[in-house]
Amino acid sequence: MQQFKTFIIKEFYHVFRDSKTLLMLFGLPIAQIVLFGFALTNEIKNSEIAICDYANDYTSNEIIDKIAHSNYFDVTTILHNQNQIEDEFKKGHIKLVIVFPNEFSNHLYHEGKANIQIIADASDPNTATTTSTYIQYIIQDYISSINKDNISPILINVAIRMLYNPELKSAMNFVPGVIALVLLLVCVLMTSVSIVKEKELGTMEILLVSPMNPIIVIISKVIPYFFLSLINLTIILLMSIFLLDLPINGSILLLYIESSIMILCALSLGLLISNSTDSQQAAMLISLMAMLIPTIMFTGFLFPLENMPLPLRIISNFIPSKWYYIIVKSIMIKGLGFGAIWKETLILVGMTLIMLAISFKKFKIRLA
Repeated sequence: MQQFKTFIIKEFYHVFRDSKTLLMLFGLPIAQIVLFGFALTNEIKNSEIAICDYANDYTSNEIIDKIAHSNYFDVTTILHNQNQIEDEFKKGHIKLVIVFPNEFSNHLYHEGKANIQIIADASDPNTATTTSTYIQYIIQDYISSINKDNISPILINVAIRMLYNPELKSAMNFVPGVIALVLLLVCVLMTSVSIVKEKELGTMEILLVSPMNPIIVIISKVIPYFFLSLINLTIILLMSIFLLDLPINGSILLLYIESSIMILCALSLGLLISNSTDSQQAAMLISLMAMLIPTIMFTGFLFPLENMPLPLRIISNFIPSKWYYIIVKSIMIKGLGFGAIWKETLILVGMTLIMLAISFKKFKIRLA
C-alpha cells in the first residue's frame, strides 16, 4: 500500500512539473468556458443602429431612449433623411435603421395608431432577424405600458424591410464565410507543408545550392497554389450561382482582385509557418490549430463579432479572413465598389507585406 501511495505521489509530481500537461488540464477548459460562455454567442449585445426621426416628438424620443438603454443596441447615428440610409449601410457600421414618420405622436394619440419602419441589413439574415425582433419587443413593451393608462388602446404598426437579402437566404451569409475559410486554410496548409516536405526529404538544400536565387525557388513553389486557389474560388462561385441561386451583385473582376490579395496573404502566412518549422506534422498542427479555430471564431459569419468582449474583438483584427469576409459580402451581396472596401483592402495588403518581410528574413537567417 505504501508503494502504491508513493507511485501516486510520484505521478502527481510528474504532472505538476510538466507545464504543458497543466496547460491542457486547466488552461484549455478555462479558455473554452470563457470563449463559449461569454464570447461566442448569437445573442445581440451593443449592436450599432441608426435613427431617422422625422417626428422628433416626445413619443419618438421616449422610444429611442428606451431602445438606447436596452443594452442590446447602441444608437450611434442620427439620420436626417432616407437618402442617407443606404450610405450608412454601405459603410458597414450599422445593422439596422428605425424610421419614425412625421407627426408620429399626433397619429398615435389622435388616430389610435402610428407606423414605424425598420430597415435591417439582411446580408447576415440571422442578425437582421434577431435585431428586428428585439426592436419589436421593445416597442411592444412601450405600447403595453401606455395602454395601461389609456381607455382606448393604441397601436404601433412595425413595417420591416430586409435590405440586400429580402428572402433571408442563409447562403448569403455562409458562402462568403466559406470562401474566406477555404482560401485561407487551403493556401496556408498547402504552402507550409509543401516547403517543409522539401526540408524533411533533404531536397530543399539541393534546390538552394542551385544557381537560381533561393527567393525565386521559394516563390516558384507557391505560385501553383496561387492559381489553384483561383480555380478553387471559381468552383465555389459557380456552385453558389448555379446550385444555391446566389447572385454576384458587384464586379466579378474586383472580387477576383480582392481574392488574389487574400490568397497572397494566406500564402505569405504559409511561408512564415514553413520557415518557422522543421517537420510536416508541426506545420500541419500550427496551420490547423492556429488558423482553423481563430478563422471560424473570429471571421464573423458564425458568431457576431460585436457581441464579443473587447480583447477578443481586438484579436479578431489580426485574422485576415475577417477583412476578406467583409470584402466578399460587400461585393457579392451589397454590390459595392472599391470605394466601400478600400480600408479592408489596405489592411490585407499590409498584412501580406509584413508576413512576406518576416518570412523572407527568417529564410535568409536559415541559409546563413
